[in-house]
Amino acid sequence: MHTRKTTYRWAVVVALVAALFLVWLSLGVGIIGRDGDPANLMYFGVLGVGVIGALVARFRPGGMARALVATALAQTSVAVFAVIAGLGLPWSGALELVILNGFFVALFAGSAWLFRRAALGGAEPGAV
Repeated sequence: MHTRKTTYRWAVVVALVAALFLVWLSLGVGIIGRDGDPANLMYFGVLGVGVIGALVARFRPGGMARALVATALAQTSVAVFAVIAGLGLPWSGALELVILNGFFVALFAGSAWLFRRAALGGAEPGAV
């Protein structure tokens, strides 16, 4: 059984790995379109949501869970906008955008879940 501290640390690791990988991928090769496509700058807005949320939450686990849910929703919004607007075509098709962004949504949501577990003291889901 993990302690609150261990669960919190894992949540931080997952969030940071997701953020660093998002920066590397969006700047390095470009998630939307080719390398250097300005549409990739939207991902900095996603990270901005996370950073502002973390500051507002004062890094407390319950608030961090909400901040990471907001980050996952921001990531989803970028993907939906990119697919609907046809951004990145012909280099990045809709399926590629959904898969890549879905990966990051899963990481941010997983981190939110871990923060929630840390806020509950590592209790099993549904425990009071």
